[in-house]
Amino acid sequence: MKSIIKLFIEAPWSARFGFVVIFVYIVLAAFAPVLTPYGESQIVADAFEPWGGGYLFGTDNLGRDMFTRLIFGGRNTIGIAFLTTMLAFLVGGVAGFIAATLGGWMDQLLGRLVDVMMAIPTLIFALLILTITGTSIPVLIVVIALLDSTRVFRLARAVAMNIVVMDYVEAAKLRGEGLWWIIWREVLPNAMPPLVAEFGLRFCFVFLFISALSFLGLGIQPPTADWGSMVRDNATLITYGDITPLLPAGAIALLTVAVNFVVDFFLHKTSGLRDEH
Repeated sequence: MKSIIKLFIEAPWSARFGFVVIFVYIVLAAFAPVLTPYGESQIVADAFEPWGGGYLFGTDNLGRDMFTRLIFGGRNTIGIAFLTTMLAFLVGGVAGFIAATLGGWMDQLLGRLVDVMMAIPTLIFALLILTITGTSIPVLIVVIALLDSTRVFRLARAVAMNIVVMDYVEAAKLRGEGLWWIIWREVLPNAMPPLVAEFGLRFCFVFLFISALSFLGLGIQPPTADWGSMVRDNATLITYGDITPLLPAGAIALLTVAVNFVVDFFLHKTSGLRDEH
């Protein structure tokens, strides 16, 4: 806890802003059922009720409370994006480390497979697969994670290639250490800083990608709250000068900016550079 406080104090104002925003989002997501006055899919009034009264941000196209939907939407969108990013890093990171450590035909096989997948535009590929397989949450997580793991593979392999040629890795091979021991004990600890920074960036891309799919109707499905679908469902209000559809869009943008501020700070800190005073 002390190290976290020290890190927060040492951080520039932009990173502090990012930390605060991320913390607030986590708290809202974790305690969504306690903080919201209504149920996630509960119809409480007529459609498009104005702000104020019993409805802080009015109601949506079906008469559901917008404030409640915003909180639950953050919980669903952020949670699914985090799980997807974790799976993408597990698959892509392990594959990249194996390719760099073994080399030879394994490196060529995995590299060409990733090249083929990356040659197809990600959005079109995802739309095609989700149209065929359906859009349940487990399928959504697996499909996006596999597509995004190709980017993680490229980075993990590039970082690991510089590590596996080091003397301590060669010494471990000469001692007869196995593949997984070398990856876990030698490669992973030295590859963590760039991978942690990439995790933040990948999370942003996955988060935006899921929101885009939901806006198109192939992401998180109703009645589950999601920021992307909330923008789509209430977009007609823009015509009448109502900014309600901008609330979920603003929530998406704010989290993306906050995560990028924290990632920039982490990259600067791990690079060994020092600010000039």
